[in-house]
Amino acid sequence: MAGPVTPRPTPPALRAWPTGFGVAFLALIVLTLIGCVNYALSLGYGLTFLLGGVWVLAAGQALRGARDLRLGAQVSGPVAAGTPLPVTLRAQGGRGGALRVTLHLPYDVVSGSLTLEPPGEAGSEGTLQLLVPTDVRGPLTVRITAHALDRLGLWRVRLPDPAPLTTLIHPAPEDGAPPPPARSVSGSGDGAGRAPGDEEFAGLRPYQPGDSPRQVSWRHVARTGQLLTRETDAAQGRARRLDWQDAPGPPDARAARLRAWVDALHARGEGYALHLPGELIPAGAGEAQRLAALNALALAEVEPPPAPPARRVVAPPDPLPGAALVWTLLALAVTLAPGALRQPWWLSAVIAALLGHALLRTRSPHVAPLPTWLLALLAVAGGAALNATYGTLLGRDAGTAFLALLAALKTAESHARRDQAVLTLLGLFVTSTGFFFSQGPGTALYSVLSAAVLLTAATTRLGRVPPLTRPTLTRRLGATVRLLALATPLTLALFVLLPRPDGPLWQLPVQGQNLTGLSTEISAGSFTHLAQNPAVAFRADFRGAVPAPAERYWRGPVLEAFDGLTWRQVRGGAPTPSVEATGAPVTYDLTLEPSGTPWLLALDAVVRVPEGAFITSSFQAFTPRPVATRRRVTLVSQPALLGRQENPDRLRFDALLPQGQNPRTLELARPWQALAPAARVQAGLNHLRRGGFTYTLSPPLLPEQNRTDAFLFGSRQGFCEHYASAFAVLMRASGLSARVVTGYLGGELNPDGNYLIVRQQDAHAWTEVWLPGQGWVRVDPTAVIAPARVNADVRTALTQPAASAARPRSGLERLRLRLDSWQNRWNSVVVEYDGEQQTALLARLGVTGGAQTLWWLVLPALLVTLLPAYVWTRRAARPAEPAQRLWHDLTRTVGAEQHPGETPGRYVQRQSAAQPHLAAALRDAAHAYQQARYAPGPPDAALRDLRAALKTVRSLRHRARR
Repeated sequence: MAGPVTPRPTPPALRAWPTGFGVAFLALIVLTLIGCVNYALSLGYGLTFLLGGVWVLAAGQALRGARDLRLGAQVSGPVAAGTPLPVTLRAQGGRGGALRVTLHLPYDVVSGSLTLEPPGEAGSEGTLQLLVPTDVRGPLTVRITAHALDRLGLWRVRLPDPAPLTTLIHPAPEDGAPPPPARSVSGSGDGAGRAPGDEEFAGLRPYQPGDSPRQVSWRHVARTGQLLTRETDAAQGRARRLDWQDAPGPPDARAARLRAWVDALHARGEGYALHLPGELIPAGAGEAQRLAALNALALAEVEPPPAPPARRVVAPPDPLPGAALVWTLLALAVTLAPGALRQPWWLSAVIAALLGHALLRTRSPHVAPLPTWLLALLAVAGGAALNATYGTLLGRDAGTAFLALLAALKTAESHARRDQAVLTLLGLFVTSTGFFFSQGPGTALYSVLSAAVLLTAATTRLGRVPPLTRPTLTRRLGATVRLLALATPLTLALFVLLPRPDGPLWQLPVQGQNLTGLSTEISAGSFTHLAQNPAVAFRADFRGAVPAPAERYWRGPVLEAFDGLTWRQVRGGAPTPSVEATGAPVTYDLTLEPSGTPWLLALDAVVRVPEGAFITSSFQAFTPRPVATRRRVTLVSQPALLGRQENPDRLRFDALLPQGQNPRTLELARPWQALAPAARVQAGLNHLRRGGFTYTLSPPLLPEQNRTDAFLFGSRQGFCEHYASAFAVLMRASGLSARVVTGYLGGELNPDGNYLIVRQQDAHAWTEVWLPGQGWVRVDPTAVIAPARVNADVRTALTQPAASAARPRSGLERLRLRLDSWQNRWNSVVVEYDGEQQTALLARLGVTGGAQTLWWLVLPALLVTLLPAYVWTRRAARPAEPAQRLWHDLTRTVGAEQHPGETPGRYVQRQSAAQPHLAAALRDAAHAYQQARYAPGPPDAALRDLRAALKTVRSLRHRARR
């Protein structure tokens, strides 16, 4: 009949709580999410959700490590007061997590951490030694609290407290103590009696801490597993007598004096007796006598401890090892590197110098840290210089540059591990700000790389810091990449399903300067060279056929006020003119690159704009929210007669010319006033056509006085602004209302995606003339001088002004278009994913209800995407080596964990006593395990025996439960 079964103890419930770093990490996630909502940073959502997934999975990693972690503690005492007391903690398991241990003393706190590698790797069984300060003699109790953490230190799980450690703190010997007193005590004499000594063997006794290893009977240890110490004695003779009253002063001073006398007599091999209040140590000699005397002195008249401090004792911050700072500096260098392409050169030099100084501090103790006043001066001076460069510190360019400077300054004053946490958070925030500048695939990959390197560096905050070598970096970075891969399903679910707000939460400038080739004013003749900027302004994807080149006029600001030099927009409201459709509507999607302006470039005449946008009385589409990031909008345009019913006040204003300016131009146009309005337009075009004018991007400067005269009758060289401005002046001089319209002309058709690419170099200006019965009519005088500007592009117009088509594309240009088509697909699928696309996606899936439905879908999606991670965290931590894995399964089947440092034989003895019905099977399992691990030859037979023993234990446990 089976013996009684000891019920398996119920383990305490384990709960994960965020650490201080974990709370700050969550705050960073919330902050970046708010920024993504406000500025519609689609890739920013992705990075934020990825970090959120890491935060959630880290909790599972901490719980997983806590379930597998076994902790043992040992104190290496006793020691003399004033000597640090070593406390050794041994941990097994942990599954690649970390262990944080805090030792609580009556008046102090000591803490340390240990990183645990996964099973099968070096470091899976870790040892942590902490030094406890000992200020006074007497009994010392050390209370231990331990927390299992994930590798990043975001979450902590409180482990069951190990039993408190108690030891004696011996008095420290008095320096310069006088010789011991000569008083002695007598024994039986002539060796008739025996006393402890070093002459003859007297027997065995149980091992006591402090016994010399030379006195341990290792033969009995090998046979029984129990530590025994050999005792010796000698003939009893005369010995010194040490008395408590022989030492003057308070109890601690007396104990120190007697400790010095004990050490002196022990060193000479003389015997002594010790008389203390209430205790007598009989005469003797040797190590056991010395230990008994010191223990008695530690307890003699110990003063009661004072009242505990009113405030809770907090452990001081852990110092930042140089190796950990090196890891963080590498991560920050990777993160800050892209900023060198867009920020002032002097700022990049300052940042590089600060990072280099921090690196030198880790290499040489002779490099002094920068003083606080110098760091403050650099911060103020850097902010002032950036404000002078960008005109503000709140814009996108200035703000991100100043943030990079602050991160570099932080490295110069980092001295604690919590500073490393701050640097990690700053680096992650800098990474997220990169999406203000680009949201392309390359930026996405680099941001993930930066986040991975920063998180890898963050793993060095806990435990011993390994040197930065290629194998160590590869191994740690690989573990971080696996964590990011586990977080990817959650990231995708949140990216697709989390509802996107329609508008910003607040409005702040995100541009330090305009990026567009357009302006709210033009001054033809003020520049001698117009640079060609090939940057993309926007892409246009048509729902139907692409318009012909002559119809690709993208309307921007309309300039109506002219002072003789500059054309400007007119602010203020005006009655809406008439719009009479003459053709079929055209629907198209514009993907606008960041410009910092509110303009929506549309074909004439725009009749429908996105919600929240407007159409001005000059037929320009605009949005109150500047285009600070890449944005996709849908517009509808339709050929129409514009402004046949126009405000008379506007028409009179658009016919005004400054007094006393351009007399030759006025004289040229005066005869045209007798012509019909349409004939006046043709007369002006004929003058340009026959006047020997040329199209160039490098015209000469024109004088401020009579500038139009100088162009029409002097230089006769210019680009679109010159011709649009001069033609508008001619039409006003002939008695017609005219204005200058700026925007873009043309667009490169990408055959891979059948969409138009409009670049900044396609910026253009033309003239609108109001004709009775027709309204505002577009007239492009540049097309008369260089028809290729309309039929082809700027480059063709410069070399072949009369060309009817663009020159054939080279192989490199075709490759560039292919890459741009991939970029456009990325933009449409990822970057431009918003609330409207979410609704469309749900509609294709047959789900309706808008944002409310999305919220209902988020919860099940989270559960599904977190299921693999949950299974991973709940899965039992099993070693990789076959014999160790089987032995691990055996201990779980038995229902009792193996203690740290406990051999299989001792484990079997302990469990056989607790569960006698398993004794035989456990002995077979232990024998098979040792054969598989240590016996020469293949372990296959031993592994089979171990599996059979495990099966037997399971069967016995199952029968006992029934």
